[in-house]
Amino acid sequence: MQPFPADQIQLPRNMIENSMFEEEPDVVDLAKEPCLHPLEPDEVEYEPRSSRLLVRGLGEHEMDDDEEDYESSAKLLGMSFMNRSSSLRNNMSVYRQSSNGSCSLPSTRTMVVCTVILVITVALIMVIYLLPKCTFTKEGCHKRNHTIELIYPLATNGKLFPWAKVRLPSDVVPLHYDLVLQPNLTTLKFSGSVKIVVNIIHVTWKIVLHSSGLNITKATITSAGGHQEKLAEFLEYPLHDQIAVMAPEALLVGQNYTVNIAYSSKLSDTYYGFYKISYKDENLKQRWFAATQFEPVAARSAFPCFDEPAFKATFLIKIKRDEKLSTMSNMPKKATTPVTNGIVQDEFFVSLKMSTYLVAFVVADLKNISRETNESLVSVYAIPQHLNQVEYALNTSVKLLEFYQNYFLINYPLEKLDLVAIPDLQSGAMENWGLITFRESALLLDSHTSSARDKKSVTAVIAHELAHQWFGNLVTMEWWNDLWLNEGFATFMEYFAMEEIFPELHSDEDFLNLIFKAMMKDSLNSSHPVSSAVQSSEQIEEMFDALSYIKITNGTLDVKKLMKTWIVQKGFPLVTVVRKGKIISVKQEKYLYLVEPENWTSDASYLWHIPLTYITSSCNFTYCTNAYLLDQKSAIIELPEEVEWIKFNVDMNGYYIVHYGEDWKTLIDLLKKKHTALSPKDRANLINNIFNLAGLGKESLEKAFELIDYLNKESSTAPLTQALFQLSLIYNLLEKKGEQQLASRLMHRIERLLGDKIDQQSWTDDGALSQRELRSMLLAFACTHDIRNCRTTATEMFEKWVNSNGTISLPSDVMKAVFTAGAKSSDGWDFLLKMYSSSVSEAEKSKMIEALASTDDVRKLIWLMQNSLEGEVIRTQELSHIIATVSQSLPGYLLAWDFVKENWEKLTQKFHLGSYTIQNIISWSTSQFATKAHLMEVKSFFESKSEQSSQLHSVKEAIETIQFNIQWMERNLAMLQELL
Repeated sequence: MQPFPADQIQLPRNMIENSMFEEEPDVVDLAKEPCLHPLEPDEVEYEPRSSRLLVRGLGEHEMDDDEEDYESSAKLLGMSFMNRSSSLRNNMSVYRQSSNGSCSLPSTRTMVVCTVILVITVALIMVIYLLPKCTFTKEGCHKRNHTIELIYPLATNGKLFPWAKVRLPSDVVPLHYDLVLQPNLTTLKFSGSVKIVVNIIHVTWKIVLHSSGLNITKATITSAGGHQEKLAEFLEYPLHDQIAVMAPEALLVGQNYTVNIAYSSKLSDTYYGFYKISYKDENLKQRWFAATQFEPVAARSAFPCFDEPAFKATFLIKIKRDEKLSTMSNMPKKATTPVTNGIVQDEFFVSLKMSTYLVAFVVADLKNISRETNESLVSVYAIPQHLNQVEYALNTSVKLLEFYQNYFLINYPLEKLDLVAIPDLQSGAMENWGLITFRESALLLDSHTSSARDKKSVTAVIAHELAHQWFGNLVTMEWWNDLWLNEGFATFMEYFAMEEIFPELHSDEDFLNLIFKAMMKDSLNSSHPVSSAVQSSEQIEEMFDALSYIKITNGTLDVKKLMKTWIVQKGFPLVTVVRKGKIISVKQEKYLYLVEPENWTSDASYLWHIPLTYITSSCNFTYCTNAYLLDQKSAIIELPEEVEWIKFNVDMNGYYIVHYGEDWKTLIDLLKKKHTALSPKDRANLINNIFNLAGLGKESLEKAFELIDYLNKESSTAPLTQALFQLSLIYNLLEKKGEQQLASRLMHRIERLLGDKIDQQSWTDDGALSQRELRSMLLAFACTHDIRNCRTTATEMFEKWVNSNGTISLPSDVMKAVFTAGAKSSDGWDFLLKMYSSSVSEAEKSKMIEALASTDDVRKLIWLMQNSLEGEVIRTQELSHIIATVSQSLPGYLLAWDFVKENWEKLTQKFHLGSYTIQNIISWSTSQFATKAHLMEVKSFFESKSEQSSQLHSVKEAIETIQFNIQWMERNLAMLQELL
């Protein structure tokens, strides 16, 4: 390491200016420019994180945000100095020892060198310790708050923009918004004005807030109690979606001021902000609909605001609209008054304090049904032709609202709760306070075409969004790094409420599958801790992934200690169990699909506090489950007696995988002799664990196949679902690798295991919900892979449906299987597309989409993806679902990837980089690759795009998944050839 050049401190300019920008900003030196506005002490520096070690310049009151960095900087300086000193001590001993053991005097050269080193060392110590308020710059050392060469970005008008951080300053906080909007569904534009009452925390001359894509025409500031608006200059910095309203005079601490901004914009073409939606009415006439989607950072594209979750305020919203339309917002409507001919204004009551991302409004022609409960009016809205599909949602919402109020012992705080079915919505739903928006398929239920799975799905989404009315809306995370507080708790309450109110839906099995899904993602090196630092909008949007929604922990132990290990560490543990008589040895390590040599040391240091649970053969059915807290790398559990078998992670209630070593044989024998000795969730857990361990090379694939040999006796959904999932992963890898013969032999193995079970399924909607769900899954799988006579039966039913011109009813639970079989022929595909265009059932259309995307006709697949992107016949909201389905088939998996590459710019413009949809598209379009050529192609493609694209978590996950697929094939292909 080179010595520290104390006399030549020259910082690279780009280190100071540009490290926190997503792209190169325009910057100037403040020292060389006239001061446009007086600046406060806390404004005198632009402080990118990577340069904090070298450049400070903080005002006295700006310590709170960056205290930790002082500590880390000191550590870095200290370590750097000690490393150099240690090196010098090792290489330049001042005294040399002679051969006879006596010490000789140092040479003159050595004395000179040591003297120089001593001087440099003393100088360095003085710099670090004796001048703590010194800031290193190009000119040398300046005391804190002394005006030096300062760096600010340029606003759009070429003037200095007075703020350089992504996060807003804390010197001004909003208290209240008066928002007036006038959307025009003919011109597809809107105009607006917002009055924001703000309170001043620190004396300032600026008010920095968010604005994105808004054409601002005027800004004024009025002091508290003042009646005269003063015109204010405003500056715009689009790179951070920020504007600065510059006060004509100093804004004083403790005072309130009103900022008034007039603006206009277009209704968005994307799924963010205030966006437009087209749909066909009962007469097949095109109509327009305007709705909002603000989470996480899109409120700023509808009105200027402090668009961070901690800046809560109250909102008074007024919307001018065509008198033939209707409007909704978070609060009940207060009054409607005429404005001009044919235009009226709806005014809503003032809201409770809430974050900007929860503000919502809808302008459309909608119908509704309502019911009052506990002094709140619950209403479900839909376009007129869908009104007959909202009754189940209303009944479910009322039950869930009553349950949550009783369970939390906190009443729902608003006078109304609206649930609105939106014809085109990217996400499943959005929990806007008092105005929850849903994709139509997530809210509407058709008694004729909705399956058992559809009913469960609608119930789950409603339960999740209603839980958010408390978790997220009433109590909100301060910043997006703690999104898990919103989504984790809402997901937990979703399943908890469903088990309490709708036990017949067996939602616990779905929760199990969600945990399996999260663990697949969390086992990658590119995973992130539940609580992660985020800054940019892309990073914020990527927090909305499976981990934030699903990774939670059960237990009633020392919550603080236990939770810290699960929240701040990424990944999860692998627990290895060794049984010798009554002694059970357990040890933990980090579970990883791919071990990177450079991360081996850090991975080895991971330690979780794991609430282990286990059951044994000695269970007497009164006290079966035992618990043990594993808070060290390894431990010993002594049983009261020897047992025949032991099973850890009871019902998969813990977030870890278990390796049983020699005891796998014992558990395999147990499943063959008496599989019901373990619960269905425990059986699913064993299947999941052993196949994952086989993928890691810690267990043989032969043993994994031996474990599932009992499946011909299995009748529960959870283990059968997990077995089919694991076997499908292997089948897909073999098929795409060109090992068609081996893939065919694997499918014969599956048929031998499950053929009788498939034959036993009736083509009806009879039976309990769990039976119906199992039937739907088995028949869809069998028809897709042409097992037994499934496709023949389904094709006959499809032809009868075609001959009736779609008028006869198909059993909803087997509809997907029937449509999939019918779409295999060209005429059947064309008829299905025609019926899709005229269907009014979202449940039916969803099954049609999947069937259309399952064809082997390459030209039809290309048309389907392209048409969905354009949103003409098939809505763009369906595109990720279509790509996912296309990418699973042999004819389609390369087409899907080519489509993503060719349309990347359009995709990221429509869905936004980092969005959940983009995450899914990246994942699905690359998940089938298992060759080094494809690995290089995927890497090269994303590296050729913007830095934001290449650094997405989802891109890193895709690359790791391909690497794992390659490793899996290299490790297991030869074994499969022997086994099958």
